[in-house]
Amino acid sequence: MVLSTEDIWEEFSQRLKLFIVKRVGSEHDAEDILQDVFAKIHSNLPNLKGQEKITAWVHQITRNTIIDYYRLQGRARMQTSEMPEDLPEEVPIDDAVEDIASCLSHMIDDLPERYRQAITLTEYDGLSQRGISEQLGLSLSGAKSRIQRARGKLKDMLLECCHFEFDRLGHIIDYQSKEPSCRYCPISCSEG
Repeated sequence: MVLSTEDIWEEFSQRLKLFIVKRVGSEHDAEDILQDVFAKIHSNLPNLKGQEKITAWVHQITRNTIIDYYRLQGRARMQTSEMPEDLPEEVPIDDAVEDIASCLSHMIDDLPERYRQAITLTEYDGLSQRGISEQLGLSLSGAKSRIQRARGKLKDMLLECCHFEFDRLGHIIDYQSKEPSCRYCPISCSEG
């Protein structure tokens, strides 16, 4: 099935808006950025190769559009320490990262419910730790602990499955499966 811009809007728009608001701090600006993101998605959708890579592709467009927003606002001269820490200048999204992202979604599905819920609320729904504590009825420190444990479990699962090689900035540049087949990956990691 070929995805349309409308399909992508239905699946991603709410999460992307939360993601953008968290990074720019203005709901009005976030709306404008979201519209720019979907204009780019619509223009470039015919060039997308492999619809299974849609999530990484949409998030890369979003990150780049946020960076463009800061540049247009005259914030490009900000010191690196002042830039939002999760917006590097260029994050290469290659097949290795997309394959790992695919495996990661299967690993998240395999987490115990409380950890799966914590990861989903923070990483996909864009809730803050305070928002998670309120939604789940936990103390703030309890929410932080649960998120930290969930991330630790995911890291352990990844490291159990594969060996990773990183560049000097910490981006994954290569990986290899430690076993002939990884139960989390739809396509064997050994192809990476």
